[in-house]
Order: sequence, then structure tokens, then C-alpha cells
Amino acid sequence: MAISSGKSSFKNLFLGKKGQSVGIVRSMNYKIPGPFDLESGKNLSGVKIEYEIYGKMNADKSNVILICHALTGDAHAAGFHQGDRKPGWWDIVIGPNKAFDTEKYCVICSNILGGCKGSTGPSSIDPETGKVYGISFPVITIRDMINAQKKLIEYLGIKQLFAVAGGSMGGMQVLQWTVSYPEMVKKAIAIATTASTTPQQIAFGAIGRKAITDDPKWNGGDYYGKKIPSQGLALARMIGHITYLSDASMQKKFGRLQQDSYVAGTKDTASASLSEFSSELSHEFAPNFQVENYLNHQGDNFTKRFDANSYLYITKAVDYFDLSKNGSLIEGFSGVTAKYLVISISSDWLYPPYQSQEIVSALTANGVDARYEEIRSQYGHDAFLLEEGQLSYLIRSFLSEVLVSDVMNRNFYTVSRDETIEHASRLMVKECVSHLPVISEEGKLEGIVTSWDITKAVACKINELDEIISRDVKYVYEDERIEHASSIMEKHSISALPVIDCEHRVIGIVTSESISALIGKFS
Repeated sequence: MAISSGKSSFKNLFLGKKGQSVGIVRSMNYKIPGPFDLESGKNLSGVKIEYEIYGKMNADKSNVILICHALTGDAHAAGFHQGDRKPGWWDIVIGPNKAFDTEKYCVICSNILGGCKGSTGPSSIDPETGKVYGISFPVITIRDMINAQKKLIEYLGIKQLFAVAGGSMGGMQVLQWTVSYPEMVKKAIAIATTASTTPQQIAFGAIGRKAITDDPKWNGGDYYGKKIPSQGLALARMIGHITYLSDASMQKKFGRLQQDSYVAGTKDTASASLSEFSSELSHEFAPNFQVENYLNHQGDNFTKRFDANSYLYITKAVDYFDLSKNGSLIEGFSGVTAKYLVISISSDWLYPPYQSQEIVSALTANGVDARYEEIRSQYGHDAFLLEEGQLSYLIRSFLSEVLVSDVMNRNFYTVSRDETIEHASRLMVKECVSHLPVISEEGKLEGIVTSWDITKAVACKINELDEIISRDVKYVYEDERIEHASSIMEKHSISALPVIDCEHRVIGIVTSESISALIGKFS
């Protein structure tokens, strides 16, 4: 395949039709065989993981992106279930021609272990007792969640994920994936998150949990089949929801507006003075500001879709999250190999930008290719669910940026200049290669020999390899963009390039075939 065809494909990566919905989707369920071991030392039997898939896997299943949801999310990240009015929770970036383009990628999202949307959690039936787990459900961690996801990924036959992405608690899962299974993740996108939960973040979680456990209807976690602790759960949600917003967004959305029912003869509540409402004031302390009514609405709706015990377990898992080792985040990220995009939100005070910057600093200290970006938004923490334009631009450019290191073959063969043509010929035939870098004793690049050179040598009855080496050899570095390698190959009519490090040592080889295969994924 001509290399020139690849150039146009790269140029067109950001062009195309307007983003579309994935349409009607359905959830599936995978049951993990045997006991599932937890970080606490306990285990669970019959663990189920709810998941959805958007797009198709390619032949070698190398185009899969795993989406990790936030605290109270679920597997339904995009499209519509039959009869739905609203799409999945991250529909703004998942679908044909969207940031996570389902024409190119296969996108998977699963409900976390401990959740209440199809995956095993406190509201599930304990197979050993036949009763609901309740608070007999063992303590879980973020690592447990991604270990369960790994079981699903293995079941689907995926050896390596092209990318893992998520915001908030989903970002924690992204970080944990790259720490626990570095060989399984090529690219990582962590948004509005932290690598170590701070005391302030723990404090908000603690208040929410106390609101639930202080509700008499919680009944020690045994409320299934009875009245649920809706008051406590709603209050927990209200507290949490405040942290997802910002002062600017609340000012813009609500200001000091009061409900119309508390305004006598006018709707211009923003400019009214307190004396104008004196006749409406009472000691009942009913919610009369619009922001109060909004929070009540959010709390009430939440109790209709979420389990109180799941909220307890998941928020506690967030509290326990800490990827530092011996007090060092640099040490905690020491084994990470994935390329990173870390995105913060300017107005996020739950997971403020400095925490994303700490992640990038620790990754960079380990030699990881990590890019930091900040979304400018007044929406606060929730901006990762709302800022479609900025998110799409950052995610698209990151996913489509392919470096030489992404496609080069690290299992390559070399020869030295004092070896024979017969040896080089036999090596090419045995290993089915057409290019052999010629290296010095120190591993430095001295030239290259091709199958065409061997053929010419035989025809001319040349016996010494040193006589046919091409010393004016073209090469690339692993951190260069693949378009650069492609242009060199096209300009000089060659089909392979040695990849060297800063000391001119050969560390791999990139071929036109590997580039063409890559382009096939994105075309």
C-alpha cells in the first residue's frame, strides 16, 4: 500500500460529519467465574458486571477504549435504551464522529463493582445466603473495581486497551489501571480527578454517609423490601451536588432568585429587597430560594435511581484511594508506561487543578509522556459532563496523535558489518524480514542492509556484507510523529526506518506495513 494514502488519512482525522448518536443500545451482563478476590483479603462469588459496547472491534481488537464512570454513574454512557428520553451520561463525546468516534473505536463502559445498576453490589443477592448483602457486603476499593473490569476485558478477548478514559472517580480508575496493569493500556485520559483523596474530599464523603446512616429508615443497612432511607440519601446527594458546581455557575443559574410563590405580584425577584417579602417570611423555613428548590429536586430524583448502601461503599472506596508509595506519588507511578492526557477544570474546587498538575509532575518525573490541559469553564466539577467543545478537541487530538513508538517493532534483528552476506540472507529468510540495521558493538546505527541489497550482491558475486551496506541511512526517533516517518519513507522511496535513541543506538524499526495497518484502524 502506498504511504501517500496514509498522509491524507491523517489530514482528515479532524474532518468529517457532525457527531451522531449511537442510537438504541442494550446492556449486557458478564458473570465472573469462580471466587473474585478483593484487596481486603475477602472474596465474592458469582460477581456480575453490567456493560455496554458501542462500535465494533477490529480484527485484532486493538481499537478498544474503556470508559470509567464517576461516583453514581452506570454502564449506560451513550445512546438510548428503548423508550428513553435522555441519552447515556457521556453521550456528548461518544458516538459516530464524536471525540470517542465509534466509527473508529470500540467503546466499552461497565458499571463498577459495588454499584447498583446491574453489577454486583450491596443490593445484590448473596449466593451463599440467598438474601440481600446489605452491609454484609465486603469493603471494596478502586483497585477492586478495575480488577473486575479486567476480568470483563479478558472475557472479551482484549489483550491491550487502546485507551482508558474517565472523569472524577472514573479518573481514579484510569490512574489505577495504568498502575496495576501498565502493559494493558496504551493511552490514558484522566479528567478532573486526584491520585490521592484529600482530607477535604474525605470530609464531604463523611457528611454524606452520616446523613444516610442517621436516617432511622436506614435500619443498620437492612431496609430492602421496606421503606428506604430516602431522606438521608437525598441529603447526601444535595451535599455532594454542591461540590460538583461552582460559585460562578450557581450565581449565573440561580443568583438570589426566590420562588415565584414567595413573590407578591412580581417575578423580578433578583432586584427585590428583603422588605418587599416581609409579609411572606415565616418560621417554617420552607425552601424559598431557587437554589434550595433545585437541590431538593436533585436529592429527590437521586433516591429513585440509586441505592443508599452502594453510596456508602463507593464513597468509602474513594476515601481509601491513594496511589502514593512511601508518601511519594513519583514512586507510586514508577511502573506506568501509558501516554497520558490529564485534564483539569478551572472552576473545579472538589478536585482543583493543582491535583491534576501533581499527577502530571509525578508521571513526567518517571519519564512518562504526560500532557496537561485545563478546561476553562464556570460549570465547576461537572464541566467534564458538559463542556462538549473543549473536551472533544482535547480528546480527539490526543487519541489521533500517533508517535513512532506506537507502531515500531521492538523485536527486531540486526547484523554487524563484519558478518557475511550469507548470514544476513539466512537471517532475513528465517525471520521473514526485509531490512536489517547494521550496528556497532555498542549497538549504534552504522547502516542498513535490505533484501534488494542481498539480491544485487548475489548477482554481482559480492561476498562481503561491508561492501553493500547503505551508510547514508535514514532514521527516526521514537517520540516523533508517525506522519514524519511516513513522509521520509515516501520522499526517499523506502519501506522501513530504524528507530534510534539519543545516543544513536537502535531501539526498533518502523515499516510501511505497520503504518498502513495503523491507518487502517483510523480510516
